[in-house]
Amino acid sequence: MEEAIRDFHKQFAWEPEVVSVNKLQHLKKFVVGGMGGSNLAGPLLAALRPMLDIVMHRDYGLPHLALAKERFWIASSYSGNTEETIDFAKRVFKKGYPVAAISTGGKLIEFAAARRLPHIVIPDTKIQPRSALGFAMVGLAAFLRDSTLLSELHTLASRLNPAALEKKGKALAAALRGKVPVVYSYTRNQPIAYNWKIKFNETGKIPAFCNVFPELNHNEMTGFDVILHTKELSQNMHFIFLTDSTDHPQIEKRMRVCAKLYEERGFPVTDVPLHGRTSLERMFSSLLIADWTALHLSRLYGTEAEKVPMVETFKRLIVVTSNKCLEHDKILGYH
Repeated sequence: MEEAIRDFHKQFAWEPEVVSVNKLQHLKKFVVGGMGGSNLAGPLLAALRPMLDIVMHRDYGLPHLALAKERFWIASSYSGNTEETIDFAKRVFKKGYPVAAISTGGKLIEFAAARRLPHIVIPDTKIQPRSALGFAMVGLAAFLRDSTLLSELHTLASRLNPAALEKKGKALAAALRGKVPVVYSYTRNQPIAYNWKIKFNETGKIPAFCNVFPELNHNEMTGFDVILHTKELSQNMHFIFLTDSTDHPQIEKRMRVCAKLYEERGFPVTDVPLHGRTSLERMFSSLLIADWTALHLSRLYGTEAEKVPMVETFKRLIVVTSNKCLEHDKILGYH
């Protein structure tokens, strides 16, 4: 896991090849279907390019959208074997909508190649999907045919310095030991806050939550207006505020006031500013701090940082349960 973090910037130097590029249509509306780490890049891309019409789909089947044929549908699965994403790709193809795939291989690439659909094969460096975020961003930019974004992403190979951010992550991990992280950001940076949460969950193996300003000031905040009988419910919360120099001035005020109210009620609040010359640098520098924080928390707790054994166990149990249901249906004559 440590090596994947230290080498993360190198992913942005990758030059993706779109197979069957002649079938890549020039559309301005997109749907990205994927699960878990394979669909973390889409929301980040949407945050960077808010003018783009990008719908994220994390489910079986297809979303109900108007003018679906005018959208470019992208199936994203790092392994290529994600059940929901393969279902997505098959249904899109059956509908006759323009569809492409991005993966390291597996059934998804086999499906796309057999039908000569546009697809991109991500380098299989044996890292976890959440660690392949650079590859995913570059691949999606290639599908969108956004040469400016591709160029900006490529600069991160030389602009990002993962090793230099480890000290910040290690210090934050020490402050978070024994705490449940709650990550807050401005609405526009929600995908960054969500990625922080996921890294705490998957790498640190701890519960973590996220929310956004200004919405949380109208509801969630009141859940921490603790009294004697409710204090123990949230006494282990530690709030992380992801602040950005481009945040709306009113959001800056809301964050300051909210932090003051939380601290007055005994909750620790840590401000983690986004630093960098560009939106991309700020985004990925922040996510690298999250990576280091989660890794060092894993070491403090003695958990397995890289693999996600509970997810793998869940997948196996789903297969077993599905097979038993099929056998039961056959006995009853349903098949």
